[in-house]
Amino acid sequence: MSKIQKFEVPIQGMDCVECTLHVQHAIAALPGVKSVTVLLAAERATVQLDPVLVDLPMIRRAVAAAGYQVPEVNAPVEPPPARTLQNFTRPIMTIFGIVFGVVLFGVVFGEWLGWFEKVTDWVPFPVGVGLVLLFGFPVFKNVIQAALRKQIIAHTLMTMGVIAALAVGEWATAAVAVFFMRVGDYAEKFTTERARKAVRDLTALAPQTARVERGGAEMEIPVNQVAVGEVVIVRPGEKIPVDGEVLEGQATLDQAAITGESMPVEAGPGARVYAATLAQLGSLRVRAAQVGADTTFGRVVRMVEEAEANRADVQRLGDRFAAGYLPVVASIALATYLISRNPLSTAAVLLVACSCSFALATPIAMLASVGAGAKHGLLIKGGRYLELLAKADTLLIDKTGTLTSGKPRLTDVVPLNGLGKDELLRLAASAERYSEHPLAEAVRSAALERELSLLEPRDFSTDPGRGVRAAVNGVTIEVGSWRMLGEDEIPARAAALESQGKTLLYVRTNGALAGVLAAADALRPEAPGALAELKGLGVKHIELLTGDNERTAQAAAGQLGIAYRANLLPEDKIRIVKEYQAEGRTVVMMGDGVNDAPALAQANVGIAMGAYGSDVAIEAAHIALLRDDWSLLPRLFRIARRTMHVVKMNFIFTLVYNTVGLTLAAFGILPPILAAALQSLPDLGILGNSSRLLKQD
Repeated sequence: MSKIQKFEVPIQGMDCVECTLHVQHAIAALPGVKSVTVLLAAERATVQLDPVLVDLPMIRRAVAAAGYQVPEVNAPVEPPPARTLQNFTRPIMTIFGIVFGVVLFGVVFGEWLGWFEKVTDWVPFPVGVGLVLLFGFPVFKNVIQAALRKQIIAHTLMTMGVIAALAVGEWATAAVAVFFMRVGDYAEKFTTERARKAVRDLTALAPQTARVERGGAEMEIPVNQVAVGEVVIVRPGEKIPVDGEVLEGQATLDQAAITGESMPVEAGPGARVYAATLAQLGSLRVRAAQVGADTTFGRVVRMVEEAEANRADVQRLGDRFAAGYLPVVASIALATYLISRNPLSTAAVLLVACSCSFALATPIAMLASVGAGAKHGLLIKGGRYLELLAKADTLLIDKTGTLTSGKPRLTDVVPLNGLGKDELLRLAASAERYSEHPLAEAVRSAALERELSLLEPRDFSTDPGRGVRAAVNGVTIEVGSWRMLGEDEIPARAAALESQGKTLLYVRTNGALAGVLAAADALRPEAPGALAELKGLGVKHIELLTGDNERTAQAAAGQLGIAYRANLLPEDKIRIVKEYQAEGRTVVMMGDGVNDAPALAQANVGIAMGAYGSDVAIEAAHIALLRDDWSLLPRLFRIARRTMHVVKMNFIFTLVYNTVGLTLAAFGILPPILAAALQSLPDLGILGNSSRLLKQD
């Protein structure tokens, strides 16, 4: 049995949501294709296939048969420059709006004054038909090609209306219909380009070349040729091309490309740095740890591109409605003709109907919000999570690294069995030498401040929620929470420290309690204000979930006026999420993405705080806040609410338009020429309404 492989195939020619469905169906129909996802913004198809049964030439032929192209490997697709799009999109869309308004105004008054009857009498019918066919050729060509492939596209219904208009001798009506079809096409293409631009703007931030040390000399090479482990030279004013560790140098970095925050940070030897960040001052020598698509920035770009695949439920509803709309309109048209015997009313029904507006109502809005959010350091993995976030009523919060800074400082070292403070701290720090927990970092930092030399631990192991164990200098050292104490009682001194809201680590040597370490971690200063905003946005229940003891949890939650649960293991957090979900609540879980990864995945929406540089955080969460800033959370909720408000407006407008338009047309109140002029109104309205989301506050 052959192994299933994954391929990414570039697709040219897609300019609407409907296009992606045609490409998806064409590729999925090939033998050996297990799954296919087509992304409009990224202009790419991701295909899982059996290479024995299907190959790239077969995919290329299937895509071509669907009316699109797979470019050759040596013929890359060059997107329009971002600056050109930014400078010209708005004026062009404004021109479209003016032209649409002027022509619609002219059509209304022209019909009222009888101009179109005079034009129809003056211009011979064959000439009028020729003009319609000439101007509408691109549309009719697509419809015919789709029909030959047994496909129904958005313009199929409108083309039927054009044919009906010509059949009753209304070539001017057919011409108006074709004009507005073309205007709608151009407007959709430009709006799609604006949404794509958000992704392209991200991609454009990545450096294209890197300066590396090879053979004792510096040389500049394409960034995709940098190997892991190579030393990269970054000069003042240059972007760092890789994720890695600083070996030498000192620089001030602008990390806005990843975090959305322009406040500079300092980087020196030992610091972790990330691709696409700018060295404003100073120079660095960096050893590459991740390159290309494996960097934090590369993963962010890819997930923004792939967010389109996580379609919201409301979007699927719109797709199903659009697919079933053609037979509904055809039935109304048939009933109109059978009852009224009026061919003009029948033509008006076909002309006024707008099917593509249902399919457009959601995806452009979602794509716009995902791209705009990325600019603010919000990595949203799809419209599904915006939809869920907009109706979320329960927020569960991890404490360490999320509600607090995650950088606690050791405040007390209390020996209990005769060891000195320095020796107790030295043993604990040695055992925690390779632990990633924030409290372990606090222990190591305290040892470093006291200039204590650490020993190499052996047989290191960790037990989440309890602590670590290691052999240090022949002694078994355990460092962790109260859960590791076994039969030992918590000493009175420890209880006093807990009452101060401090987090405790207990140290055991060869199974005997040797001492207590106390650490304090301050709440993030912006957290109280952010939680107050969330309550104002309708989040009914906010609760702190922590592995800390009761007194520490109470001290933190009390400052915020929220509920709490203490002494929790990772599996306890999952259980609590499930309990709230069983009650019918929409649960948001917010954590640091490491210990909380299972709970983040279980929640309806999992949000990772300060996720840049963390593989686990970005992969586990549905949404990642790429910087440690609680003000991003209410902004995220506002984006979700605003997005769903726009989507609902789009659907309501579409439903009202089609209901009123079809009714007026069926009863002979709406003339065919006005029906033709109005058929693109929903498209333009939806595109304009959704475009507002490209700029999020």
